[in-house]
Amino acid sequence: METQVGILIAFEGIDGTGKTTFTHRLASYFSALGREVIVRFEPTDGPWGRKLRESAATGRMSAEEELDCLLRDRRAHVEEVILPALREGKVVILDRYYFSTMAYQGTRGIDPLEIRKRNEEFAPVPDHLIILDLDVDAALSRIGARGDKANHFERRDSLQLCRDFFLSLADEPFAHVISVADDVDTVARKIITAVESAK
Repeated sequence: METQVGILIAFEGIDGTGKTTFTHRLASYFSALGREVIVRFEPTDGPWGRKLRESAATGRMSAEEELDCLLRDRRAHVEEVILPALREGKVVILDRYYFSTMAYQGTRGIDPLEIRKRNEEFAPVPDHLIILDLDVDAALSRIGARGDKANHFERRDSLQLCRDFFLSLADEPFAHVISVADDVDTVARKIITAVESAK
C-alpha cells in the first residue's frame, strides 16, 4: 500500500475574507477524496493562545510580548499537532499561520523577516499558502454585517497594511492569491483548482 504524503495548507488574508468558510470547504474536498483532514486555527485554544485572546479584551500586550506568546503557542501547535499529522500522511489545513504574525506584528514595528526567521526555525513551510484577497472597505462591510465590533486588528489603516503585506507574498512559489469578491462556490472552485494545479 502506498504511503500518503502529508500536505500542509495555510489560509491567510485580512479579517472578513472568509478564511474559516474556505478552510472547511477545502477540508470537505479532501475528505471526499478519502484523505484524513485536520482543520486548525491560530492562535490555538492552548494556554498561550488563550492569553492572547484575553489581552484583546483586557488590554493589548506590547509587540514583543505578543510575539513571544504567538511563538510559544505555535511551537506547541507544531510539535503536538501539525508535525505528527503530517508524518501520518494527513492533510493539515490552517486558518492563519505565521504569515499573519508577520503581517500583524509587523504593523507594530517588528521586522517581518525576523519574525519569519524565528518561526521557520521550528515551523514547517506550507505546501500551499492560500491568500484570500478583498478590498479593505468590502472586508470592513463584511465584518460589520456579521455583527462583530471592529477591534484594534480590524481598523482600516491596519487592515490595509496587512492586506498589502499578504499581497507582497504573491511571488512565493507556494502562494496562491485568490480574490473572494465572487460568490462562495466560485471562490471555492478557484482554491481547489490552485491546489490541484500545483501538485
